[in-house]
Amino acid sequence: MTSMIVSAAPAAGRIIHSDACVREGAQWLAQSEPRFAMALAQCGPLPLRRKPDGFGELLSAIVSQQVSVASARAIWQRLINAQLTTQNEILAATEEDLRAAGLSRQKIRYSKALAEEGIDFTALRDLETAQVIKILTRVTGVGIWTAEIYAMFSLGRADVFAPGDLALQEAAKVLFDLPARPSERQLRKLAEGWSPWRSVAARILWAYYHVAKDREGIR
Repeated sequence: MTSMIVSAAPAAGRIIHSDACVREGAQWLAQSEPRFAMALAQCGPLPLRRKPDGFGELLSAIVSQQVSVASARAIWQRLINAQLTTQNEILAATEEDLRAAGLSRQKIRYSKALAEEGIDFTALRDLETAQVIKILTRVTGVGIWTAEIYAMFSLGRADVFAPGDLALQEAAKVLFDLPARPSERQLRKLAEGWSPWRSVAARILWAYYHVAKDREGIR
């Protein structure tokens, strides 16, 4: 039975728009898997975590790679102040402009590659998730994890997962009492059973990771 609170494009599948969508997915998962019900009882309501889509959001993800949250925010603010957050602005910028805003040589290359790719971000909204990931990962500096996170939060896909995420791996190990942290491949296989709400399963595991980390001192 299709819910009235989750819309679907023919290829994109179910889209998460609101907290009500997240609650629906969480309820489905709790009924399907008792361990998710246990996790939800400890975590409380899950965040929506929807973000805008488009060039700026993916550029922000590149800026955030391998730096602290505080550093990423500072660099992003400098890019905003310098008016260097759109495709045309990055294309027109010199390396000196981008370096002055705080980008490393590598991230300058990645930012330029993203701008030069000319992605139609509006068209991505209606494509299958696999095609979205294929298009995004053509860009130098955009890996599978970044593309999956973009599909999950910027496009609102209800059934996408990011098994390469270390926090998700660790949370799954603790919640499902696994002997070791699962590999990306193992977690992707495990997550197949959480379809069609894998992105809500990810939200549960991220929330549970913080609970388990506080309780057990996960590092």
